[in-house]
Amino acid sequence: MSHLKILKVGLLGALFAINGLSLNAATVYVNVDSSKVIGEIKPVNGVGQPPMAGQLGRWGMMKYLKEAGIPYARLHDVGGWLGGGLYVDIPNVFPNFDADETKIENYRFAYTDSLLKALVDNGVEPFFRLGVTIENFVERGYPRVYTMPPKDYAKWARICEYIIRHYTEGWGRGFKYKMEYWEIWNEPDNNPNEKLNPLWGASFEEYMKMYGVVAPYLKEKFPHLKIGGYGSCGFYAGVGAKQVKAANSSPRLEHFVECAHKFLKAAREKSWPLDFFSFHSYSPVKEALRQVDYADELLNEYGFTAERTERIFNEWLPSPSQNKLGSAQQAAEIAAEIVGLQNGPCSMACVYDARCGIGAYSPIFNPMTLKPHKAYYAFMAFNELRKLGKAVECKSSNKDVYVVAASNNGKSAVMIVNLTNREQELKISGISEKGICRIVDDKHTYEEVALPKVLSRNAILIVTSEKVD
Repeated sequence: MSHLKILKVGLLGALFAINGLSLNAATVYVNVDSSKVIGEIKPVNGVGQPPMAGQLGRWGMMKYLKEAGIPYARLHDVGGWLGGGLYVDIPNVFPNFDADETKIENYRFAYTDSLLKALVDNGVEPFFRLGVTIENFVERGYPRVYTMPPKDYAKWARICEYIIRHYTEGWGRGFKYKMEYWEIWNEPDNNPNEKLNPLWGASFEEYMKMYGVVAPYLKEKFPHLKIGGYGSCGFYAGVGAKQVKAANSSPRLEHFVECAHKFLKAAREKSWPLDFFSFHSYSPVKEALRQVDYADELLNEYGFTAERTERIFNEWLPSPSQNKLGSAQQAAEIAAEIVGLQNGPCSMACVYDARCGIGAYSPIFNPMTLKPHKAYYAFMAFNELRKLGKAVECKSSNKDVYVVAASNNGKSAVMIVNLTNREQELKISGISEKGICRIVDDKHTYEEVALPKVLSRNAILIVTSEKVD
């Protein structure tokens, strides 16, 4: 490069720096049209496994769920090792399967009562998984404890009935909580080899037999509640409703898709209740959103339209890694997926998870400080849209800059997530620059700033303002 060119580049760089821009920044155009309402802001900001830190009954961290407006907490794997012998799992709530299920003294509700009360007191609706905690050790040859099928499906259904009555009708000195969602088991398709399946020690056909007993019974008893399942492992191998294999497929991944076809075919033919179909993914953002679209296509193929069956994505986390915990990258990936889920066919979603844990699957809270990681503020930002309620048209000129907007009663908000891996010069139209602007990136954690001219990589930006006419 000549000295003249070097001088020109240097002058140009200085000019960009004076204006708050980067020489390497591309330009992204974001347009908000508050006059075009396109739907509701959906509860895709739910969590799995609420923060259960400290001793029993000390639920102080639940306040963070309230502050972020978390609508649902899915209760799977909530009890720790083997369910901790305490919470939610059917063997924890009803320890002696041979006891009389109609008598309150045979239930051990106290621990789960404490957990659910803490959630409800903080504005979070429990999403109750009727089943058991995962037993990963079976893959290493250890004997199962609770993950074999119940020995009497009809009695298991009746036990579930009384649990539901306890929490929604006050049975057994219980409660009258608003708890609509009751999920029958979780990931019975986890492994085609039933000996290695950490959640269901039998064939998938046997699970369908159980669902065919339990779901109709519970729906008859509680027609106003939502009964469904089955927490599918997901559609990594799905490439179209008529096809099974994807390029990165494997027999196990293909098994997940095959099980879904079997289940939906049986549910259609036998008229099983299926108020919602739940499924999972731990893929990168774009791939996970593709799988959500596949699930929607598959459900439609079998006649389970969105009006009939909700699509619930109740375990998801983009590419879990301990190396990402607390990082702006993980926060941006989670925020982008939330935005993508809002803009897609999903009815509800729950990130996995909101434990205050040390593992790769605990992205929300720091177990050392008991404070939120950066990813928590993706939920804080999305809650600004949930408060407004009405989704409005919002477009981005770059498919890797994820956007969603909401408006109501003369106020608007837009959430922008930069997942391009580079800075982006930001041009926003349709929303005032005089509103409140908060950002999460490598240097900021939900701090109020002036509207930036350049959006840093891995940034989450939320702008709330008066409506622009």
